Amino acid sequence: MNVDAYLERIGADRTTGLRDLHRLHQETIPFENLSIHLGERISLDPDDLFRKIVQSRRGGFCYELNGAFALVLEALGHDVTRLACRVNGGDHLGPPFDHLTLLVDGWLVDVGFGAHSTYPLHFTTRDPQPDPGGVFTIVPSPDGDVDVLKDGRLEYRIEMKKRDLPDFIPTCWYQRTSPDSHFTRNTICTRLDGDARLTISGRKFIRTKGDSRTEEALPTDDALLAAYRESFGITLDRVPGAAR
Repeated sequence: MNVDAYLERIGADRTTGLRDLHRLHQETIPFENLSIHLGERISLDPDDLFRKIVQSRRGGFCYELNGAFALVLEALGHDVTRLACRVNGGDHLGPPFDHLTLLVDGWLVDVGFGAHSTYPLHFTTRDPQPDPGGVFTIVPSPDGDVDVLKDGRLEYRIEMKKRDLPDFIPTCWYQRTSPDSHFTRNTICTRLDGDARLTISGRKFIRTKGDSRTEEALPTDDALLAAYRESFGITLDRVPGAAR
């Protein structure tokens, strides 16, 4: 992976610290599942991740975003451990390898969960950690796992076993193909915008900032494609299937 090109994509360089890299990544590279609804192949091969995120100026979901970010951080000399998570589905936890997160130099780093922390979180601190994205708490859970809570609600449970990116390939396939996966049900594209968050969900453009939320309908294909292009830098030649 061409690390310098990746850093240029997010407006950083080799002197940028982890805290700022975490924020810049989320402001520049959107969390999005559009490939699933465009019928595009999703690959976790490092060269394919670089082509999609840097050369094609796209985003991706957790396996792609945290997978690529891990490679960049390792090239910059950081100590990176890939960890598997089960996401809180409301009344149950998702399957093993449901989510990929990163432990980096003693910090929880996650640029692939959508609306999450703006900055890395102290992994061993059990006190609440205020962040622009909410108040996060990291606490032990049964069987040696670790729970990550946002504003008192469980976000995901981390299995404390070192993993490699290829370990996530089967669940990546499930997430992009199964009707039981929430990724196959609707389109999502979201990124940080300073203190705000911009999101396109289906045909709705949503802007949130603190307790403020506005929604705008995108009723035509041209309006939807323009919103992807102008707010996320994503240029598509057709509307994703789920948004038609």
